[in-house]
Amino acid sequence: MADPKSSGVYRIPPYYYIHVLDQNSNVPRLEVGPKTFVKQDHEKVLLGPEKHIIIPPRHYCVIENPAMRDKKGQVLIDTHGQVRLLHADLAIKFTQEPFPLFPGEVLKQAVTPLKVIEPNCALRLRAVLDFVDEAGTPIKAGDEWLFEGPGTYYPRKEVAVEEQIKATILKPTEAVRLRAKKEMIDRDGQPRETGEEWLNRTTGSYLPLATEEVVKVVQPIVLTDKKAVHLRAIRTFKDTFGNKRLHGEEWLIYAKDTETYIPDVYEEVVGDIMVTALTSRQYCVILDPVGKNGKPQLGRKELVRGEKTFFLQPGEKLAKGIQDIYVLEEDEGLILKCTEAFKEDGKIIRSPGDRWMIRGPKDYIPAVESEVVLRRKAIPLDVNEGIYVRDVKTGKIRSVIGNTYLLTENEELWEKELPVQTEQLLNLDPRYFEDTEKQQQQQALIPPRDKSKVITYRVPHNAAVQMYDYKAKKARIVFGPELVMLGPDEQFTVLNLSGGKPKFPNRIRAICLLLGPEFSSDIVTIESADHARLSLKLSYNWHFDIKHDDNEKVVASIFSVPDFIGDFCKAIAARIRGAVAGVNFDDFHKNSARIIRASVFGIEKGTSKVNNRFVFAQNNLVLTSIDIQSVEPVDQRTREALQKSVQLAIEITTNSQEAHAKHVAEKTEQEARGHLERQKIHDEAEAEKERRNLLLLNALSAAVEATGQAKAEAQSRAESAKIEGEAAVDTARLRAEASRIEAEVELYRLTKARELELEYSKLTSELEVDRAQRMTNIEIEEFQKHVAAIGAKTIQAIATSGPDMQVKLLQSLGIKSTLITDGRSPINLFNTAMSMVGNIQQPTSATSSLLSTTN
Repeated sequence: MADPKSSGVYRIPPYYYIHVLDQNSNVPRLEVGPKTFVKQDHEKVLLGPEKHIIIPPRHYCVIENPAMRDKKGQVLIDTHGQVRLLHADLAIKFTQEPFPLFPGEVLKQAVTPLKVIEPNCALRLRAVLDFVDEAGTPIKAGDEWLFEGPGTYYPRKEVAVEEQIKATILKPTEAVRLRAKKEMIDRDGQPRETGEEWLNRTTGSYLPLATEEVVKVVQPIVLTDKKAVHLRAIRTFKDTFGNKRLHGEEWLIYAKDTETYIPDVYEEVVGDIMVTALTSRQYCVILDPVGKNGKPQLGRKELVRGEKTFFLQPGEKLAKGIQDIYVLEEDEGLILKCTEAFKEDGKIIRSPGDRWMIRGPKDYIPAVESEVVLRRKAIPLDVNEGIYVRDVKTGKIRSVIGNTYLLTENEELWEKELPVQTEQLLNLDPRYFEDTEKQQQQQALIPPRDKSKVITYRVPHNAAVQMYDYKAKKARIVFGPELVMLGPDEQFTVLNLSGGKPKFPNRIRAICLLLGPEFSSDIVTIESADHARLSLKLSYNWHFDIKHDDNEKVVASIFSVPDFIGDFCKAIAARIRGAVAGVNFDDFHKNSARIIRASVFGIEKGTSKVNNRFVFAQNNLVLTSIDIQSVEPVDQRTREALQKSVQLAIEITTNSQEAHAKHVAEKTEQEARGHLERQKIHDEAEAEKERRNLLLLNALSAAVEATGQAKAEAQSRAESAKIEGEAAVDTARLRAEASRIEAEVELYRLTKARELELEYSKLTSELEVDRAQRMTNIEIEEFQKHVAAIGAKTIQAIATSGPDMQVKLLQSLGIKSTLITDGRSPINLFNTAMSMVGNIQQPTSATSSLLSTTN
């Protein structure tokens, strides 16, 4: 097929069109098919062939720059032959015959189905041009209205569709919150201002007007006996109950007012208020309670006792929540403080700041004008327990020991502080404490003591403890074994003693002073007259020579020397150095013990005997003995010389011991050789005796062997014959026993077999009988059920159904009686004849029937 552009021939089918431009006049025209259009040289095809616009039913399209038409619908042509157009205008075409587009017309919106608006839906329309609707109402540009369904919306060029609105479905307890876009009258006929909001509580579907805006769907608040809603007015208005509410006013809605509540637009939901329930053992204090006029009484308090249930009003709050009634036991008490002047129980006047105690046993609810400062419980104390108590008014401190005590309102527990050294001694070892890392770690692991408890200390046996009262300025000494309880103003006297080897001051700290006997070790360096320096390791035994019944001055003297160990060690070391300084090393080495003891204890007058004790008068310390554990030279050359002399002495002693040992060994060897020779001679004689005995025994053995062999053979043959005979007898007896057992077993088997056969037959017969009986019972039961199901009357009817049918048949024929015979059976008609003769005048129905039958 030739191309129309090259050939200039356009075949236009039916319902097709082309636009042709006459280049001479520059005017386009429309050519509509069916036709064959031959393009001239001065013509140009602008468009086509294009199909006509076909608008099906319930469809439309929009044409821009539509052609002008007259009243008859004809297109207007101007003087130049060009179609007159309404430029920038629109034309909406609905269902009609297919039509072409004139030159200049534009299909702005293709064929589109008309909008079908469902029920509970609407289109919000806005006028873009002034026009008059079908009802003759003038519409101004900018007006808005709704096209509500169900229906089909036919668009207009003056109207723009803003949106499709769907109705809001409201349940019986819901409401929709609306806002006015401009001044209007709502569906209830109420005038509304721009921006005003209101609620519509109509149950069902609600379709907002074009000037209404749906803010939200308001859900109801469900109220119960345990729940109320707290509301606040955001402007002055009247609520749903008709009450006038001022701006900022707050109130509650209860379940007794309504089951469900929808807040108004001028109501703000502050929150839900849950019910406050008090049991009979509870109470609460309400701050700023609401008075009878409904206004909060700021600054006031109200006490509410249980058993009660209530809601807190707006502005009210609980002081400390729901509190339990104070249940005081016999050994408990409450300390109260007055905050406002009031009269307690209508009798006692309390002023602000007063403190008093309520003692148990009782139930107590404090007044709102007072507050509970402290709840106290009596402190049980044993005989050896106590506490420190301080009076807050006077400041006096005392200790309570040995009985249960309840602190009063003016008393408090006082914590007694101790020096760090005393704390360490009480926590670890009450006798002494050394500054070592291990003891410091142990101290860190021990929990802190209760400082309000009376400090107790168990004085060990044969020991003494000194305590000083700084208030009375007096010391007391306690001897053990004893339990010491420290007073409020007393402190332990801590002893700082020397320790180590050699002694160093302040190495050991102790609370108690051990009276001894004890021992102390020390290392003393001395120098002899020939300048030999030696190191002595000494151990001293000491004790305090004092009794419990001595006067106070004597007793107190044992604590007069704080470091008595260091003091007596220095004194003894000085005495020893002085004594050794005038003695040569050789003499000291030979008589060291006597020299040291004589220098310390001294020598009795008139004798050379060394004393056995040394007394320190300052504190009655007695030294009883000195043990010299070791003596070592300090100088290296002296140590070497002493070592050589010792080695030489050891060597001489070793040689003498060796020579003596050799002499003893030789003497022992000679004695052993003599004993050995005599033993050999004795052993040879014994051997000859034993050999002679052996030969005698060999001869006897040969004779016994010959005799025994013959005897053994005879005995063996006899035993063999005897065993064979006994075996034959036993065999015969066992065979007889076996035959008897076999016969008995066979008899037992046959007996059991017959018994089992009989039992089987019996059981089989019983089962057959039982089966037959059961079958009989089943048949009887089945027959009885059939009979019961059919019924006695039904069975009777079945049995008499034949005769009854015959009777009914005869009755239907009008025959009262009849006799039917086949002629071969004889019939006695005598009585019948007699009846017929006797009643000839009036024949019976039976005779009539018989006669009729006979005939």
